Amino acid sequence: MTLAAQPVDERDERLLAVLAPWLPGRRWFPAKGAAATLTLVGVLPLAAEVRVLLVRARAGSIDALLQVPLVLGPGSGEQIGVVDGLDVRDGAADERFVRAWLAAADGPGTDADPALARVLSGEQSNTSVILGDTAILKVLRALQPGENPDVDVPRRLVEHGWTHVPAPLAWLEGEWVDAEGRPRRGYLGALSAFVAGAADGFELACELASRDASFAELARELGEVTATMHAALARAFPLADAPDGPRLVADGIAQRYSWATSAVPRLASYASGVERVLDEVRALPSTPPRQRVHGDLHLGQVLRAGERWWITDFEGEPLAPLDERTRPDLAVRDLAGLLRSVDYAAAVGGAPGSAWATEARDALAAGYGSSAEDDVLVRALELDKALYEAVYEARNRPDWLAIPLAGLDRLVG
Repeated sequence: MTLAAQPVDERDERLLAVLAPWLPGRRWFPAKGAAATLTLVGVLPLAAEVRVLLVRARAGSIDALLQVPLVLGPGSGEQIGVVDGLDVRDGAADERFVRAWLAAADGPGTDADPALARVLSGEQSNTSVILGDTAILKVLRALQPGENPDVDVPRRLVEHGWTHVPAPLAWLEGEWVDAEGRPRRGYLGALSAFVAGAADGFELACELASRDASFAELARELGEVTATMHAALARAFPLADAPDGPRLVADGIAQRYSWATSAVPRLASYASGVERVLDEVRALPSTPPRQRVHGDLHLGQVLRAGERWWITDFEGEPLAPLDERTRPDLAVRDLAGLLRSVDYAAAVGGAPGSAWATEARDALAAGYGSSAEDDVLVRALELDKALYEAVYEARNRPDWLAIPLAGLDRLVG
């Protein structure tokens, strides 16, 4: 089923007024620290007591369409306020919202009990709701028209026989009118199988690092699984040649370095080392064909259950345009993201010295089976990621800036 947005009424405007002071405190709200203009685009019909508001949030360069499910009356969700004598509650984990969502969704379905719904804490971009030990519902907060990779990619991977992704169980689409009056259609959320007893990959690595216990064998297995994922993605989606691949990669990293240096001037000291890495990339005869990739792969996007790795969250950056998130890329960019994540796990977990991270990185690359040509690209793409991290940490977590700086020392020193 596809839900078509309905016009808003006066009560919806009163609901938005109650939401206005609450929204900026949500981790998924895109305009943090800025005064955002909020307007209602429409309401998606799910049930009489369930109102799914489509809220446009604008602040500076940010212009996002947000999905805000609300439940009116008594319920289990966080109470936001009162409108017309009815409690206004965050609907994402409320049984009535989940039950109505499952009734409207397409897909194989599930026997999961909506009464067991509970929100998974710690997410930044969306809201995931766990239904017992059976399924997990991801409520997409920033809506975009078109296919959502977090729905489309797992479905295609399963169709092509890759079994390290939680199986898709249901999905729901919506229709609305954008700011220019054009009809739009996109995914509202997706339900997938829940991996019971799973450990978050980053938390697992940090815990091992804290005890100076080796992560190498697990890293090697993760490298192998990542390689099979790329092989399956290459079967499931078209490949794209890049005739001038080495130059394109080098130019992209040069632009990243210029941007990073303008934001963090101390990065200027790495200029000669960055140029050496870029010269190595430019000297390559070619780069591999570009293909669909995960796009945001790090240890926090993988799960370990029993003797098995699972890879999740294929959405990419939710606020990035859809064409950027689905654009073919170098497969080893995902490997570079995992390698950078190992450095973070070592630092956050407090591994003594550099041996723990070196062993884990070497095992990860060996499991992936990277070639000598890959090694040049992986180093360059790690550099690209570390430059981004340096800007992010300088702006948001200055105490963590030392982590990407240490990576830069290793990569270009």
